[in-house]
Amino acid sequence: MAKTILGVPAPAKKAKSATASDKNCPFYGKLNVKKANLVGTIIKKDANGTATIEWVRSKFVPKYERFQYRKSRVRVHNPASINAKVGEKVLVARTRPISKTKHHVIINVLESESSVEKK
Repeated sequence: MAKTILGVPAPAKKAKSATASDKNCPFYGKLNVKKANLVGTIIKKDANGTATIEWVRSKFVPKYERFQYRKSRVRVHNPASINAKVGEKVLVARTRPISKTKHHVIINVLESESSVEKK
């Protein structure tokens, strides 16, 4: 069990059976993470432990002297020990390929959905 990953402490175990069965958890499983990380908002969550995150960035278009907003999406693994929800801002780390489309895993929830609504 890793106590910290990229400076993030391990979350408390929620359900022993849920965390024990997830071998792709970076804290309680055998999944190693790399230093490359992303910050994004969860826009979709599937039942099989997969989530889709999205982040928006602006790009300057010189011809029109305006900014254009672009967005990127990545499919990530949502471990049972973290269990992030739709609308939460999360920290994601790169890892080995978990499936055909998943190459990242959620390691921390930065802003919960309730704190986003209060603002």
